[in-house]
Amino acid sequence: MPDNQPHKYGVSVTLASLHEGETSVFSVGGEALQKGPQLYIRFEEPSQGPEGPADSVRTTIKILDDELRIIRHGGVESEQSFRSGQRLPGFYRSPYTQFNLSTETRMLGISRQGRSLTVKWEYELYVYNEPSGQFAISLHIQEEP
Repeated sequence: MPDNQPHKYGVSVTLASLHEGETSVFSVGGEALQKGPQLYIRFEEPSQGPEGPADSVRTTIKILDDELRIIRHGGVESEQSFRSGQRLPGFYRSPYTQFNLSTETRMLGISRQGRSLTVKWEYELYVYNEPSGQFAISLHIQEEP
């Protein structure tokens, strides 16, 4: 298949987040779409509202050589971008609140091996230009057999 043709395949996605000494891990099945140098990972994550299960959230992760973008649609709408050494704008909206945010990425490392991919990044989250927390994230994507 020529490199300029999109190619889809099933993947397992594991995302680990470290924030204020607590680690949370999320694993889900999804789909990868390779389109030229860009890799898109799509999956649905369950969303929990204040009164129980809420609308699901469709997440797309766009991975380039030096940038990562996370776009969420559904019960929550958000966009965050990460590029090492830069502060990039984003937003968050839910039925309960909305705000502008930005991420200042200290480190972004992307390692590909065939159809497996590991992305690690560390960033400071700003909400309305005020520091809101430091995060260390690890994302592992593995082709499903």
